[in-house]
Amino acid sequence: MSGEVRTTCPYCGVGCGVLARVEGDRVHVRGDPDHPSNFGRLCSKGSALGETMALDGRLLHPEIKGQRASWDAALDLVAHRFTETIAQHGPDSVGFYVSGQLLTEDYYVANKLLKGFIGTANIDTNSRLCMASSVAGHKRAFGEDIVPSTYEDLEQADLVVLVGSNLAWCHPVLHQRLLAARATRGTRIVVVDPRRSATAEDADLHLAIRPGTDVLLFNGLLAHLAAQGATEPDWIARHTTGFDATLALAQADASDRARVFKGCDVHPADLARFYDWFAKTDRAVTVYSQGVNQSAHGTDKVNAILNCHLATGRIGREGTGPFSITGQPNAMGGREVGGLANQLAAHMGFLQPELDRVSRFWNAPGLSQKPGLKAVDFFEAARTGQIKALWIMGTNPAVSMPDAGKVREALSRCPFVVVSDITRTDTTRYADVLLPAAAWGEKDGTVTNSERRISRQRAFLPLPGEARPDWHIITDVACRLGHADAFPYRTRAEIFREHAALSAFENDGERLFDLGSVSDLSDAAYESLAPLQWPVRRDAAAGGRLLADHFPTPDGRARLVAVRQEGPARPVDRDYPVSLNSGRLRDQWHTMTRTGHVPRLMTHAPEPVLDLARREAQEQDLRDGDLVRVESPYGEALARLRVSDALRPGEAFLPMHWSGLFAARASAGSVSNPATDALSGQPELKHVSVRVTKAPVRWAGLLLTHRDIRPTGLLHWSRARVEGGWAYELAGAEPPKEGVMLARALLPSAARDGLIDYADRRAGTWRAAALDAEGRLAEALLVAPPGQLPDRTWLLALLAGGQPLSPLDRRALLSGRAPVPLPDRGRIVCACLGVGVNDIAGAVRNGAATVEAVGLATRAGTNCGSCRSEIRELIHAHRRLAAE
Repeated sequence: MSGEVRTTCPYCGVGCGVLARVEGDRVHVRGDPDHPSNFGRLCSKGSALGETMALDGRLLHPEIKGQRASWDAALDLVAHRFTETIAQHGPDSVGFYVSGQLLTEDYYVANKLLKGFIGTANIDTNSRLCMASSVAGHKRAFGEDIVPSTYEDLEQADLVVLVGSNLAWCHPVLHQRLLAARATRGTRIVVVDPRRSATAEDADLHLAIRPGTDVLLFNGLLAHLAAQGATEPDWIARHTTGFDATLALAQADASDRARVFKGCDVHPADLARFYDWFAKTDRAVTVYSQGVNQSAHGTDKVNAILNCHLATGRIGREGTGPFSITGQPNAMGGREVGGLANQLAAHMGFLQPELDRVSRFWNAPGLSQKPGLKAVDFFEAARTGQIKALWIMGTNPAVSMPDAGKVREALSRCPFVVVSDITRTDTTRYADVLLPAAAWGEKDGTVTNSERRISRQRAFLPLPGEARPDWHIITDVACRLGHADAFPYRTRAEIFREHAALSAFENDGERLFDLGSVSDLSDAAYESLAPLQWPVRRDAAAGGRLLADHFPTPDGRARLVAVRQEGPARPVDRDYPVSLNSGRLRDQWHTMTRTGHVPRLMTHAPEPVLDLARREAQEQDLRDGDLVRVESPYGEALARLRVSDALRPGEAFLPMHWSGLFAARASAGSVSNPATDALSGQPELKHVSVRVTKAPVRWAGLLLTHRDIRPTGLLHWSRARVEGGWAYELAGAEPPKEGVMLARALLPSAARDGLIDYADRRAGTWRAAALDAEGRLAEALLVAPPGQLPDRTWLLALLAGGQPLSPLDRRALLSGRAPVPLPDRGRIVCACLGVGVNDIAGAVRNGAATVEAVGLATRAGTNCGSCRSEIRELIHAHRRLAAE
């Protein structure tokens, strides 16, 4: 195709290459077949990137206190308030909270300004919520934050262990690479996860361990490896320290096999099979993600995994290694530049030689001399008045942070809040100054994926309105603060060259992170930069194996770290008897600021749903479809109930994505536990004790409309983007008659004057429709007792069709029944091609007995492959029913 621009996807840490092409007002995307991360594959989210580029809702102009302002006025105010605050209260009274959505160049400038020239390390990132425990574990074991493995290792391994990672949904392209490798070489896949996720459906062995028992599981594995003679004594002696003490504590912690399977609550035969496979398989990779990291003991969990690889020498070689998979597109880039409060820059910390080195390189005599506040403590400091001016860049902490109610309190109390973002969020409402930033497709720079691969993200659209790139905004403020000489940047290439030069500065192999060979790229070479894997030293080839026989520690040897099993920070009790887990959905990203506006990405999970184990649902007399209240010691959320057999008894799962823009009270952050790991500062987002009760719903409603509204006065509402507008699910605690009055108030007065409506007061139902001047459906509102709303398929078709209604359609609006029954596809399983659960069930009934056969019959699973595990489960469910 002509006119295509090579760029990278802005979602997960896989770092997929994307080819983007603009035709008129439409953006077309496809996977880049030459990018070494994805070789042309894209997941459902990546495939829909072109559908996220509309300017509806974009921030296009600076604002001060909600009023449009010029850039000069806005930036002058930011500089003045920061200068004033620092003069009165010192540099530690200000801070930045940034994001893995920033490009490396943005990150670098922000970190340099705050730590180098304002003189505080109070800059932290939302990556603190996803990978800080991995960073801490790597530094304890390796001496540096090094991810030794590559994606190719997954394709060269004979055993892949996925711990706390729903790879099929969170990193779908990587999951498809793994499944393709298994088909080729017979790779065994083990999944360690309390929940039977889509990934577990594809596993050869699923260990549904009790939440929080990862250390016990891997201490038991280490003891087993030693007992079976499966360790490598010579390698241990040459390349590690701490083995004897680590093994002794592991043996004491997991004194016998029975202690492990009872503590982890797994079947003895399954535990034995896992231990046996790991002991006998040289080519083994352990992939771990948020299920390990998001814990009050996440760093210990990471080191328990690393210990097993160090004890067997399974690191730094083809098809081996521990592999931390990041959640964001540039979480790794943020780690490289020092975007975390406890890092300095270029993988350096706050030891005196490192402080001296960075101070001299930046010519920054006022460089911060100590670590800053990590995310949870950062917002608590804002709440209590320690931080008096803060700048939030490209993230939505009012939703995503744990104990989010306190974070919102912090934002409301903080005297001066700056937010730079691309759209309005739950956080932007607290901004004194709102700055319009460049979005994906408009900004230009580099990102680093989970395997240390640096790729270019290139602009292919002009900046809309007055939006600016983040690095440009930060540089302008730095100049206003009096630091123009240190921030002379006119291009992204200048920033990248400086970042690369710092990584190589006085680095004689002491730090493995080294970009020395690209520190003098010309502007043209930067523009055409192909994906490359660090290190890229001046005296060595790029990339390659790391940690094969040398570690960046003072003695060049890795450290095994003795760790002990500890339980969750707040275990379940009589008042809060359910363990709540949270995580990602397949088709959504973070707080849905992009993906939530794409109709096909909303079809798989159109409203917030709580999965609850069957035992708890039965004990509480709760049923599928009930609206339930989820309460923790920190807050509450409301969601639709789905009774699940994929969860262990006593457990529940709530997606992390729902914000105040898409639901009244469904944020997982509002109920999450703010307890953090003592070393990493990462909060325990994977476990909080809750109680689940039925909400007092007396009436339910459905509103279809073109308008973008936030209903008030209701017990609950949520909304999903559909073709032609929005679909709002409504619920109230009032009697149906009052519910009709509340619902009726949602319609604009003009529509209320010209409604087609029908009410049955005895049944408590009401149906109304408003037509536009051309006779097309503009809005429809239905109210009924819970569970009695009519089928909506035909109403959604009317809204999407955009055609004048026929007389038959108008009569049907009054009756509540479609004039001609439309095929009900059921819940959408394949978002790429719009294939529903009923379509797949029909294909299975007609003889499609494999995922491939279902694909031939329906096309489901033939695009990105993210839904293949769900299709497989539907096939298995049909077989179970047929056998009964």
